[in-house]
Amino acid sequence: MFCGPLLRFFFCAVFIMLTCTASCADSFRVPILLYHRLGAKVVDGMTITTPVFESQMKYLQDNGYTVIPLRRLIDYYRGKGAAPAPKSVVIVEDDAHKTVYEEMLPIIRRYRYPVTVFVYPSAISNAKYAMTWDQLRELKKSGLFDVQSHTYWHPNFKKERKKRTAEALDKFVMSQLEKSKAKLEAELGGVVDLLAWPFGIYDDALIRKASQAGYVATFTIERRHATERDTVMKLPRYLLVNADRGTAFARLLEGNAVKRNEVY
Repeated sequence: MFCGPLLRFFFCAVFIMLTCTASCADSFRVPILLYHRLGAKVVDGMTITTPVFESQMKYLQDNGYTVIPLRRLIDYYRGKGAAPAPKSVVIVEDDAHKTVYEEMLPIIRRYRYPVTVFVYPSAISNAKYAMTWDQLRELKKSGLFDVQSHTYWHPNFKKERKKRTAEALDKFVMSQLEKSKAKLEAELGGVVDLLAWPFGIYDDALIRKASQAGYVATFTIERRHATERDTVMKLPRYLLVNADRGTAFARLLEGNAVKRNEVY
């Protein structure tokens, strides 16, 4: 005669446990939004049209999201700051494409959002598609942009591993990591200790090298939110494409992004 109450108690307990597992497992969930280049039209898989980018920035503002500096998120992981508040978002860019200066900067100035740009110095003031050092200095002077490392010339470490001995690869990796850090700090000032992996390629050996070179956090292109369960040395980022707009953008921010294979 006790089965009814006992069963009800059991199922209530299971329901509470499952609910807590689903909703309480992470004290925060922060999407790190990764951009590459803007433009009037989509010329490749990583171009987002300028109107779409602006609509995304407006959506963040209109729907109660707070764009926080990447450094604030890193401070939490390193035990130097509080967990980010609900509806926090981080904005980053890889490659320092010239459209960051031409298209992104005016929009970011209007919304006053912090942005971190990951740079490989070999392209700066050299490649036609990239910004100049003076443009990067202007970004930093705005107070809205931080500049961090994307290695020295954006190598594919998988390919480099196949054509080098283990010793040669170690030297090459350290050169890429240390030269980038040194060049960025010399040209722009400040501390460079954050690293975005080229092509999202990383492994435990590369992470150890990054630590040895003085980096305190590194970033992948895994398409999900950063949570308290992540390690600071391999934080995920959403590589955004032009299709991530409207409802798709809203779903991404909520953690319900469409799954896809990243093409980098």
